[in-house]
Amino acid sequence: HLVSVYKDGNIRHASSIQIDTSCDELVVTFDGLINRTNFVKQVRAILLTLQEGLGTPVDIEFASDGKSFYLLQCRSQYTESDVSASAIPQDIPNDKILFSAKRFISNGHVPDITHVVYVSPQRYAEQSSLDVLVDVGRAVGRLNALLPKHRFILMGPGRWGSRGDIKQGVQVTYSDISNTAVLIEIAIKKGTYSPELSFGTHFFQDMVEAKIRYIPLYSDDQTVVFNERFLNSSYNMLPDILPEYAHLADVVHVIDVPACEKGKVLKILMNADIGQAVGFFSEPAVVSEKTIAALRPAEPRSEDFWRWRHRMAEQLALRLEPKRFGVQAIYLIGSTANATAGPGSDIDLLVHFNGSEVQKQELLLWLEGWSLSLAEHNYLRTGYMTKGLLDVHLVTDSDIKNRTSFAVKINAVTDQALQLPMMEQMEN
Repeated sequence: HLVSVYKDGNIRHASSIQIDTSCDELVVTFDGLINRTNFVKQVRAILLTLQEGLGTPVDIEFASDGKSFYLLQCRSQYTESDVSASAIPQDIPNDKILFSAKRFISNGHVPDITHVVYVSPQRYAEQSSLDVLVDVGRAVGRLNALLPKHRFILMGPGRWGSRGDIKQGVQVTYSDISNTAVLIEIAIKKGTYSPELSFGTHFFQDMVEAKIRYIPLYSDDQTVVFNERFLNSSYNMLPDILPEYAHLADVVHVIDVPACEKGKVLKILMNADIGQAVGFFSEPAVVSEKTIAALRPAEPRSEDFWRWRHRMAEQLALRLEPKRFGVQAIYLIGSTANATAGPGSDIDLLVHFNGSEVQKQELLLWLEGWSLSLAEHNYLRTGYMTKGLLDVHLVTDSDIKNRTSFAVKINAVTDQALQLPMMEQMEN
């Protein structure tokens, strides 16, 4: 809809007779769409119908040509209204603090972080090769799959997920950061210029759904702590776990916190009321996982979510016939293996396959049946509806020999795949 802005400051509906392009400024508004069509009523009806069917408010992505309405995506709205502010001790010694922050802080509590992935802002900025900068993003993606889920944090310069000027931040997609517990963007001044941060907007909805916390860190602020010495001088595991990216060791640092801090872990407390966050080294503690956001409240159960998934994976493996399907071994990985699975988590399986193409198709069909059945069972237990509960990754002899794909988790240094006994192995 077009409106005209006249010299007197008044806004009027544009008319082909009255328009004077030499004097009038034309502005496009949504007034016509809102007031002269049924579009808003149509969208409202669709949202209410979906909300009634799913039992929760939804957000949608759509397209419209003015006649037809095309629903592209629908997912439940996630909120973080139940996240409370964490009490932040004011007497933590500076030598026990990894970082503190005082700007744009939300609420949250992230306990028992065991690994830190740190992309050095200085070293990243010094790189002149586009290939090296792209490799940094790829290395982060590989680490995202290898490190313990929700037990590591990502720290890096500027705007995580930058797609244009890659110098502004590490070029990653959401799938490359999906398993982190906290995403930290570091703003380091260059002269008088302080880089603009993304505040997680590249992945905002996905981060909220996955309970990933976000912290902007202005390390040049004299009132905050930034223990850059620990990040740069601690033993870097990157060449050990990803030898193909060893050339990035001066840019990307992977730090095993308990190994470097005599068994201590990193804890992060966030308090929006006072605008403070702190990450500090402390003794590990068993902390019950508090659901930050959920599709719908799960009914209290006497059994942990991960334990039920672990038992189901064991039962599946015991019923799998290795010779029939060409399976050499089957492993449990991910949140179920790490005992961090929630009510909507997948059961991640790693299958060492060495059979024929026919056996492969039969195996995938067999596993799909399990996946659908387990999803239905999980829905009846928790109210969480998924298309399937199994996330299956096949690896070959070649993958294991060359340590490619998910095969790196077999006999890995950290987050090692857990082998499950199969039918014939138990019989023997």
